[in-house]
Amino acid sequence: MKKSLLALAILGAFAGVAQAQTQVTIYGIADVGIAYDKGANPAGSTTKLVSGQQNGSRLGFMGTEDLGGGLKANFKLENGFNIDDGTQGQGGRLFGRAAYVGLSGNFGAVNAGRQDTPIYNTLDALDPFGANLGADITKSFFSAGLRTDNTIKYSTPDSLLNGVKATLAYTFGEAAGNSSSGRQIGFSSSYNAGPLMVALAYHDVNNETTTAPAAANTKATLLGATYNFGVAKLHAAYDWEKVAVGATADKDRNHYMVGVSAPVGAQGTVLADYIRRSDDGVNMNAKQWAIGYTHALSKRTGLYTSYTRTVNDSASTLNVANAGDTDKLFLVGLRHKF
Repeated sequence: MKKSLLALAILGAFAGVAQAQTQVTIYGIADVGIAYDKGANPAGSTTKLVSGQQNGSRLGFMGTEDLGGGLKANFKLENGFNIDDGTQGQGGRLFGRAAYVGLSGNFGAVNAGRQDTPIYNTLDALDPFGANLGADITKSFFSAGLRTDNTIKYSTPDSLLNGVKATLAYTFGEAAGNSSSGRQIGFSSSYNAGPLMVALAYHDVNNETTTAPAAANTKATLLGATYNFGVAKLHAAYDWEKVAVGATADKDRNHYMVGVSAPVGAQGTVLADYIRRSDDGVNMNAKQWAIGYTHALSKRTGLYTSYTRTVNDSASTLNVANAGDTDKLFLVGLRHKF
C-alpha cells in the first residue's frame, strides 16, 4: 500500500513538472448540416447529412515549451473527422489536417511536417465565406491540395514590420534520383493595418503528377485585398495560372472574385460573392454566385446557411459531374467550437 502511494506521488510530481514546462491545448470543432445538391451527381439531386460544411470537423492538440532566451518549441497535431458517420477525414489519416513541430522566437517560426500551403491561407483570408460553405473558393481558384506533406515552412515575426507578414514553404518531392520531381514551393506576403488588408501569394508545383511523360508543372500567382468600411467589408481576389503538361503547350487559366460580408445586428453576418473562371480551353469558362448567412448563438455555437449556383460552359465541370451542367447547392447546419 505504501509502495503504491509512493508511486502515485512520484507520477504526480512528474506530471506537474511536465505541465509546468509545456503548455498543451486541446481544441476542436463539431460541424454538421443538411445539403441539397442538384447537379453534382449524374444520377440526380441528393439530400444528405454532411460534416464540416462551414468548418471541417476536427480534434486538435497544440503546445509550446519555453526554452529560454525567447526561444520556444511548438507542435500541432490536428485530426479531421466526419461527424455524420464517425470516419476519419483526409483519406483516413490520423492527423490529416496538421502534423508538425518546430521552433519560434524573435526570428519568426520554422515548422516541419504536414501543413497548410501559403496560397490556401491567403485564399481563406480573402474569401468572405472563409474558403467554406458552398462557395468554397478553393474549388475554383488554384489549390495544390490545401495541405502538403514533407514541408518546411518559415513565417516572419509579427514585429518585423508593422502590419507586414510573410511565409515561405518548401515541400520535398522525395523522388529517388530526382530531387526536383514532385517538389513544391509556396510564398505569401500580406499587409494588414486598420481597415485594409492586401495579400500576394505564389505557388509552384514541379511535376505535380510525378508520372512521366504527362507530368504537370503548375505555377499560380494570387493577388487580393479586403477593406472594412464598418457597415460592410469588401473582398476581391484575382489569380493567374500556367499549367504545362508533358510536351503540350502551356494552358492559362484566370479567376477573379468580388464579394462582401456585412454584420447584421450583434450576432449575424451576411455573405455574398461572385467568382468567374476564364480558361483558354474551348468552352471551359464557368461562373458562380453565392449568398450565405451565419448566426452566433454564443461565442462557441452558431447556425449557418448558404445557396450557391454554378453555371458552366459546355466543356467545363466546375462543381458538376457532367460537363456543361448547372449546379445548385443549398446548405443549412450547426457548428460548435470547443
